[in-house]
Amino acid sequence: MTGDRPARVLAIGGSTGTGKSDLSLALAERLAALGVPAEIINADAMQLYRGMDIGTAKVTQEERRRFPHHLFDVLDVTEEASVARYQEEVRRLIREIGDRGAIPLLVGGSGLYLSSVLFDFSFPGTDPGIRSRLEGELEEIGPGALYARLAAVDADAARRIGSSNGRRLVRALEIAELTGDSATGLLPDQSARPESSTIILTVPRERLVRRLDARVESMWRNGLLEEVERLDAEGLRRGITASRAIGYAQALAQLDGAMTEEEAVAETQRLTRRYARRQVSWFRRYEGATVLEAEDPALVDMALAAVRPLIDGVTQP
Repeated sequence: MTGDRPARVLAIGGSTGTGKSDLSLALAERLAALGVPAEIINADAMQLYRGMDIGTAKVTQEERRRFPHHLFDVLDVTEEASVARYQEEVRRLIREIGDRGAIPLLVGGSGLYLSSVLFDFSFPGTDPGIRSRLEGELEEIGPGALYARLAAVDADAARRIGSSNGRRLVRALEIAELTGDSATGLLPDQSARPESSTIILTVPRERLVRRLDARVESMWRNGLLEEVERLDAEGLRRGITASRAIGYAQALAQLDGAMTEEEAVAETQRLTRRYARRQVSWFRRYEGATVLEAEDPALVDMALAAVRPLIDGVTQP
């Protein structure tokens, strides 16, 4: 799907732990006070899954009742998330929300998901045979070997994906086999400003690290292990996407006795910090975005200023 970028949407992106959901709720309240309704669309791949609440810092049911929320809890943990399906569904939602006279707030830290909606981005087909073979190789020889193979044919794609993201390595190698082309060329051009407003939240690195480490510790205190135990009974281990989520894979290892709680927490903190670094690098390429400091006392006022062009298309406060 190309050439169909949404014209009136506010995207709020940034790394995990920067308070994107809190800002979206505060901004929706301010917009409501101006007589402009807002509806929030999830752009976090793991928050698509039912029951994955504590480990994804998902907004609560009570918070969701304050404003319409979309694409939360729409997948079972055994299902595989698809960026292509997400793109199609979100662009449809954006049109419908606009038709209702409301502003869509697209909120989350899954950079590929956000970019697929905001920028021109087409998805090549898939081949079940190639995919199955590559996934078998991933299980047998691990992501490091697939990373080395991808680096030999598409160094840029390998660099952008990293050596540990097995699922995306499989997809990049599948694309290379199917098309004979670089997976990099199929990624969105994020230097072209979309026809929308985009806010990227940031937190200085040292403070972000403290936030992330504390958040992981609170996940275990607040019952992540029990949440994972319930999801395990619902087939979590069979889920290609959900079972590999940061925190969930480590909690499964703890349940299996392969890790102590201390080890599971420490490994989750390490992987979360690494994921946040990748997110920061991804969103840094969003030219024309409004970059805001998440801890700035005037954050909501500045976010409201960023959305002003969209407000003027709805009403004149």
